[in-house]
Amino acid sequence: MNASDLDRLIPAARDGKPDFVIRDARVINVFTNEIVRTNVAIAGDTIIGVGNFSCENEYNAHGAYLAPGLIDGHVHIESSMVIPASFARVLLPKGTTTIIADPHEIANVAGTEGLKAILALSQGLPLDVRFMLPSCVPSTPFEHSGAVLKAADLAPFLYEPNVLGLGEVMDYPSVVSCAPEMLDKLACFAGRPIDGHAPMLTGRALNAYCLAGPRTDHECSNYAELREKLRNGMYILIRMGSAANGVLEMFDGIVADGLPTDRICFCTDDKHLENIRSEGHINHIVNVAISRGIRPLDALKMATLNTAVAYGLKRVGAIAPGYRANLILFDDLHTIEPKLVFANGRPVDPDADIPSPPVPDAVKNSVHAASIDPQRLKLKPMAFMPIIETVPHQLVTRLVYRATPTDADGYFVAKDGLNKLAVIERHHETGHIGVGIVDGLHVSGGAIAATVSHDSHNIVVVGDNDPDMLAAAETLKRCGGGFTVVSGGEVKALLELPVAGLMSDAPVETVLEKQRALLNAARALGTSDECDPLILLSFLALPVIPEVRLTDCGLFDVTTMSFLYQN
Repeated sequence: MNASDLDRLIPAARDGKPDFVIRDARVINVFTNEIVRTNVAIAGDTIIGVGNFSCENEYNAHGAYLAPGLIDGHVHIESSMVIPASFARVLLPKGTTTIIADPHEIANVAGTEGLKAILALSQGLPLDVRFMLPSCVPSTPFEHSGAVLKAADLAPFLYEPNVLGLGEVMDYPSVVSCAPEMLDKLACFAGRPIDGHAPMLTGRALNAYCLAGPRTDHECSNYAELREKLRNGMYILIRMGSAANGVLEMFDGIVADGLPTDRICFCTDDKHLENIRSEGHINHIVNVAISRGIRPLDALKMATLNTAVAYGLKRVGAIAPGYRANLILFDDLHTIEPKLVFANGRPVDPDADIPSPPVPDAVKNSVHAASIDPQRLKLKPMAFMPIIETVPHQLVTRLVYRATPTDADGYFVAKDGLNKLAVIERHHETGHIGVGIVDGLHVSGGAIAATVSHDSHNIVVVGDNDPDMLAAAETLKRCGGGFTVVSGGEVKALLELPVAGLMSDAPVETVLEKQRALLNAARALGTSDECDPLILLSFLALPVIPEVRLTDCGLFDVTTMSFLYQN
């Protein structure tokens, strides 16, 4: 707050002259773990006091619970497939009033122009959007992305008002091996928050990684990993999105051991709008935590104050004088379902449109793939072929070897639950195509393709026949990116994402309708309902999550950071 703000707010607090009062609420104090039935006074977008306040403009809560607005500690706006204004419209009614966004998706497509675009599109929203600048563009040197960002490219963004620090450092081998470019980035952000991303990293390598600067991690897949990283001084962001849901063991371990929760936060990372609307956002994680035995006030602190402290946010995460009036009102302390949300001191209308700045031209028309020779999709397997095996409810995969079915010419044939997977470079018309085999998607009679393919966002396509795979890829080239399902040469569903091949600026309801059509079409091809097949597909090309991935260069073993084969 500047001097002008203080000159206005101090007298309002001192003289008891708020603009607005929430009366008779059970106010949750995250500093003292108390619930106090009282009033909350607001002037402009700021809380000026808690206690005996009144004014002409009041809302009577009739004893409902009032908590700070929830914070998502790590999320990629681009993965919602909508621009920030549309994302805000879906999140706010669920009680999430602040997000810490990592824009490495759009940066991998459009570099610094992508960063400028997402910063501009996030200005002036009722949702408080903070940013961690992407550390790994590309995520590794084993794929082709649309851009390369070095420390010198990121430095000009350091003093943008909503930029906090350095985003998830996924290339942990470069950290522990002291790669010069990675050390430059870590040094550039010294003294600022640095997000970690170190799945299954342990022992001395984890020590070296923590020493380098990362202080959060959202990749824990079990309680032992969570506890080791807490012991190393990290903040843990327990993640529940549309694909990564294996967190019950972590909550159970926390409760069983009586583990302190003051360094545990929540995030979604990637969650589809349909899932957010149907089950909730950060409030859903709070509810799951409570159902597993976490005390309600501790769960709410994990979703508010803990995250604010982890990222050095000064005016969010609590209900106290000087804090921003981001608040949620609800009736049941054990099931957080907001009935009213305040953002910057104003009630949120869930049906109101949120205006957006125009989308910059620099992030349009981003699909530039070379012509695809059908012969490049053929794959001659080895006697025992390395295969990507998906893991239910997880983003991690397993590397398995097995004999695979072939045709008379010795080429792989998709059957017995196995599908062909292809990753096609789409930024610079290089012609790179990686082809592999995946077990777990169970696509039968068609193909699914996307330009949302973390993190380099090449075209990824899975199917059981080459003609449908080729048709799906060509469909995305023509429309400028998105998701599509093709069967028998016919497009069964299509969601166009013209903004960097990642987002749509269409109305939320239109995007949701097309997402539902995509999921239904994918289910019709036989995909499992245990997870979101679109999100699962989008992660199969990310060569930083164990054990095995496919990039546009070939099949990659993440555990050894080497190719099993290159196409």
